[in-house]
Amino acid sequence: MKLIAGNSNRALAEAISVVLETPLTKASIRRFSDMEVFVEILENVRGEDVFVVQSTSYPANDNLMELLVMIDALRRGSARRVTAVIPYYGYARQDRKTGPRTPISAKLVANLITEAGANRVLTMDLHAGQIQGFFDIPTDNLVAAPVFTRDIKERMNTGNLVIVSPDVGGVVRARAIAKRLDADLAIIDKRRERAGVSEVMNVIGDVAGRDCILIDDIVDSAGTLCNAAVALKERGATSVRAYVTHGVLSGGAVARVADSPLDELVTTDSILATEAVRVSRNIRQLSIAPLIAEAIERITHEKSVSSLFD
Repeated sequence: MKLIAGNSNRALAEAISVVLETPLTKASIRRFSDMEVFVEILENVRGEDVFVVQSTSYPANDNLMELLVMIDALRRGSARRVTAVIPYYGYARQDRKTGPRTPISAKLVANLITEAGANRVLTMDLHAGQIQGFFDIPTDNLVAAPVFTRDIKERMNTGNLVIVSPDVGGVVRARAIAKRLDADLAIIDKRRERAGVSEVMNVIGDVAGRDCILIDDIVDSAGTLCNAAVALKERGATSVRAYVTHGVLSGGAVARVADSPLDELVTTDSILATEAVRVSRNIRQLSIAPLIAEAIERITHEKSVSSLFD
């Protein structure tokens, strides 16, 4: 097995390397003066099972191109199998046509990764499960639920919990966590009565006097989460926390979370934390390195990956 890290989240790749007790393969990944990507693999990979760890997070286009060039370099270096390990799959929110003459970019990116020479993809909590079907190569979509439930059980009294989906579209994800914790489920229904009128947040379920945990896959601007936290507090929630897999946290999101009623926002390290995230008083990261390392180990030895979801 060979493990190679791109520049998007080297800290996560190093953590995976430690768990697997496998050193990162030496590679030179640099830019020409016009920001063209150049990759040189500095070790022999002929006949090897190679895993490339690279999230396509900000800057998404640079990191995506870096991933494609790394895959091509490995394919031309005669690697036996190349697995693209993409903890955060960028462009996943563009999984369908939202209007006339708009792209399905999640499918385009899947085509690019396949054509670059990847034999397999390992990712986590895709925005929409059907994106797995966009790939014509085997694709494993890990879930962060085991990591989240373990942390919740260690830190909270599960007897008073309510798991909350911040929108109707995330109910399946929230229900899966609620089932693991044997907790109640609530849903926030957002409605805009007419154009120019602010959204009304309706909470479906009893949250008064309960500890609420919002569950989502991506937090970007954090507007939805913060508004949901306000709605839950107004309806008598004792505390409100959020567990979100991918902490994009762009623009003023960190400040927005700090000023919100959220007691804590917990994300995974699928995306490298910015300095603002690291010093934030109410944002915390959980490591998914052990989970990804276990999945890599199972893929290498041709064992079941789906049993990791149990």
